[in-house]
Parts: sequence; structure tokens; C-alpha cells
Amino acid sequence: MLPRSLLKKWFYASTKLSMNGKFPMISDFRPFALSDSNGEWRIFQRLARLTYGVAGVIVALMTAFNVLAAGQPAVAELLKRLSLSGYPSSTRPPEFSGLTADGKIVSLANLLGRVVVLNFWATWCPECRPEMPAFEQLHREFAAQGLSVVGMNAREGTEAIREYAKELALTFPLVLDSKGEINAAYGVIALPTTFLIDSNGQVVALAVGPREWASAPARALIQALLAERAALKGRR
Repeated sequence: MLPRSLLKKWFYASTKLSMNGKFPMISDFRPFALSDSNGEWRIFQRLARLTYGVAGVIVALMTAFNVLAAGQPAVAELLKRLSLSGYPSSTRPPEFSGLTADGKIVSLANLLGRVVVLNFWATWCPECRPEMPAFEQLHREFAAQGLSVVGMNAREGTEAIREYAKELALTFPLVLDSKGEINAAYGVIALPTTFLIDSNGQVVALAVGPREWASAPARALIQALLAERAALKGRR
């Protein structure tokens, strides 16, 4: 069980994130930011095993504090059905730029104008694996309509990522974060963690832990965000 003092710090940082539009830094969670003798980061592996249940409770509480965070009731209701935490409309995620396992550059700035599903994951994460086919299906079905699915890896090598992508037949971009800087900027402390970003570049929702991304509510949420994108383009 997590120490109460650390749980309070995590909850404070998470609620501050949603109320002030700022992302908590990984340095807020120093007890877990430990390295082994080989210098490999084990923060996600430890938290994924020890605190997933706690993370679910925190997300539920965050959702309650962020009533109608999305712009329309339909989206807000879908967030609740998926147990996602919503954010005020002014919240913007940290910028990032990184290379994929294929050597291509992916940056948040270049994705402006598209709906983005940003998933933080690792090959060793057992909860991450079932989500990948669902993300791949969303990518194949909605990319032409303005959806970008991006997988942000947690400190693994190119070869491991390539083998994983080949095994699961993944074609959406998988970005390397070899130093963990992007994970830290987003305050990621457990895997999987997924952010939804609208076409205006504003973060809409957060999921800590796995979700049913192939479910009807998840698809409806993606379609609602894409509909907002189309409506905005029509008004310009």
C-alpha cells in the first residue's frame, strides 16, 4: 500500500493539474524515480504493479472534480462512461518532439488541427498490450478523418519497439523517449496512461490504466471530437 503522505502528494498534484492547467512533474514523485545498477528506469514497472488500483480511485475522484470539463454534454457523458478524467478547455499539454522506431519525426506542434490519442506504454507492461489492437483499429479507421494515434514508449530501445510493432501489426507511430523526458513532462507515473487532445491542441481527457478503446463509448468519443474538428474547419 502506498504511504498516505505520497498518496496525498499524488492527489494534490493531479487535481492541481486539472485546475491550473499545469502538468505535475515526475520529480514530485521522487520515492519512485529510482535507477538500478544499469541505469535503467523502473518507475513504471513498480507503479504498474503496486498502484494500479489506487490510480483508478484517483482518476475517479479527478473526474468528479472536473464536472463538464469537455465543451459539450455528450462528450462529458462519454468521459464518465469510460472513467476518464476531463480538463478545463484552456488546458494545453506539454509540447514534444521525438523520433519513431522508423526514424521519422513526430511532434505535437505538427499535429495541431488533428485529434490526438497519445498513449504512454512499454513492451513489458501487461496492461498495455490489450489496448494496442484497439488503437491500431482507431488509427486505420479514423486517420483519414483527422485522428492521429501516437504511442510514446517508456525508455526502451529501437529493436524492442520494432519487434513489438511487428508482432502486433502496429502501423501508427511509436515514438522513442530514451531519456524519459516526455514521460516526465506529462507527469506519467503508471502505464498505460492515455491523453486525448482535441484539434485545437487542448487536452480533453486522461486515462490512467487500461480502457476499452474498442468499445462503443470510446468510438463515440473519438467521433464526437472529430465532429467538433469538422465543425471548426467549416466555420473558418
